[in-house]
Amino acid sequence: MNFLLYINRKIIIFIGTLIIISFIIFILYKQINLSNVNFEYVKNEFSDADISKPKFAINNETKKIYITAGEGNFLNKDEVLLKDNVKFKSSDFSIETDRVIFNRNKQTAQSKTKSLFKSKNAVIFSNGFNIHDKGNKIIFYGNSNIILK
Repeated sequence: MNFLLYINRKIIIFIGTLIIISFIIFILYKQINLSNVNFEYVKNEFSDADISKPKFAINNETKKIYITAGEGNFLNKDEVLLKDNVKFKSSDFSIETDRVIFNRNKQTAQSKTKSLFKSKNAVIFSNGFNIHDKGNKIIFYGNSNIILK
């Protein structure tokens, strides 16, 4: 304890000043390095979709129609609005459109947007469609063009 009493005040003040100055220099060095960093603007695109890349199927006695889309939103307990590159595929045909309301309980689908139907023997361009009777019946709406092969 007596040793602390013998230490010169000038040495204590000098060492304390060196510690404070070195701490300030360290903080300023870190601030300068952080200010030189270029932060890239990262745009996070969060969708308001309830389902991302939904997949459904319409089942009947003879075939399955697989449904895929970019995103989907629940309209109610049974209905889902499918959006962005909606595709219906079965072993016999495919349909492509942008927006479809799919009823999971009744296994029906309807669209009021431009649609493209492709099969082995026909191509149909229409302004919408309605799939009902578990995929056995498809009705095309609006101005429709049919190309038979």
